[in-house]
Amino acid sequence: MILDQLTSAQRYCGLHPGFVLAFDFMRRQNLSELPPGRHAIDGDRLYVGISDNEGRGPDAARLEAHRRYIDIQCALSGIDEIGWRPLSACSQVAEAYVAERDIVFFQERPESWFTLRPGAFTILFPEDAHAPLAGKSAVRKAVFKVALKWHR
Repeated sequence: MILDQLTSAQRYCGLHPGFVLAFDFMRRQNLSELPPGRHAIDGDRLYVGISDNEGRGPDAARLEAHRRYIDIQCALSGIDEIGWRPLSACSQVAEAYVAERDIVFFQERPESWFTLRPGAFTILFPEDAHAPLAGKSAVRKAVFKVALKWHR
């Protein structure tokens, strides 16, 4: 898991070829002006979902993980609280993996929490179980989905 300011995003471009495209899209596009929904950047290899949500509170936020995609999450307005736990410490599946949505939910609780404010981003790898929307207020988010396997 990585948590940093968008002003430092270039530092992470060498980690995955899709990060270059994602961070470039962030610089060129006013994400706040995009309507809610899925927006393709490079087909199924890279896309961004824009959503407006109410925080669920820490007790209702569920740990989730992905197998095929890396998340880059940004708060566009409002503040998101996100729980984290290493996937290796998750063994109690609450909802089985759904391939079409690339998501599995766990019964365990996060080990730590962090705040995602506008101007910051987090990168969540498949090894990072995370519980988003754990705050108690409204948040507008951009979640970039970067395919783990990047082939041309």
